Amino acid sequence: MTIRNILAASALAGAILLTACNFEPGPEAPSEAEAAMSEIAITGAWSRETAEGQNAGGAFMTIANSGSADDRLTGGSTSVAGDVQIHTVDMTDGVMRMRELEDGLDVPAGGSVTLRPGSFHIMLMQLDQPLQQGETVPVTLTFEKAGPVEIELAIQPVGSQGPTAQGAGGKDD
Repeated sequence: MTIRNILAASALAGAILLTACNFEPGPEAPSEAEAAMSEIAITGAWSRETAEGQNAGGAFMTIANSGSADDRLTGGSTSVAGDVQIHTVDMTDGVMRMRELEDGLDVPAGGSVTLRPGSFHIMLMQLDQPLQQGETVPVTLTFEKAGPVEIELAIQPVGSQGPTAQGAGGKDD
């Protein structure tokens, strides 16, 4: 018997033995990037109702990352609008301006970011129809590490500062 035949027979015997034992290789050890995962939780997601013909609306919420890796909100989608953008508001020459954050919004590991009127927010662009108070709107937000996260926006009245700003009577204080 040649060395080649011995090696072939050994390999065949090993394969038969592993098959007979129902052996399946275990998962590979996670890479460092996979081990340091982002864990995103979104709370208090809301938007304001929009008027007939208004083609954009803002969305607000708190995004918490309890994971050990920084993450980034990079975009999103919804069935009620043609585009979902991440925006901020800044002051330029005494004029407050809204601008898109083309690189997304950082969400630090172990931290959170609050999206609110006059600050960071999501814009629902090219609305198919007005957002109506009392309804909910499904939105999928996309994160660099966590991937897609589905939320429901609770539509609040025009001028609302959000669900937590409401007093016991259910109206804004």
